[in-house]
Amino acid sequence: MSKLVMIVDDSPTVRKIIETSLRREGFESVSYSDGIEALRAITEQRLRRIPDLVILDIGLPKMDGYEFARRLKTKPQFNNTVIVMLTSRDRVIDRLKGRLAGAKDYITKPFKTQEVISVLHSHLGVPTLM
Repeated sequence: MSKLVMIVDDSPTVRKIIETSLRREGFESVSYSDGIEALRAITEQRLRRIPDLVILDIGLPKMDGYEFARRLKTKPQFNNTVIVMLTSRDRVIDRLKGRLAGAKDYITKPFKTQEVISVLHSHLGVPTLM
């Protein structure tokens, strides 16, 4: 079974670019435009399974990425879910707040898709295509 990656970003373009890149690499993905929608999908168990990794923007409408990460990490079933921040915020304080909220990695926009793929491989390994 391939790894499931959740993408939470308010930009449809960013979501589409990442989804396409992930599919080429053998990862499954689901995407949401805001933290509330993504959290609802998780808590209402609309997802078939728990995401292995979440690519998360900080500047989201309704609920920012920091709050989403904090809420996700309070639920024991997500202890093994890796959070990677993907954002245009590149200050040291932003990176620190991301780590404190539970992020394991941090990618700044604009990004190269290969950078995203490299980070995923480092946390999830190379998926086996079936």
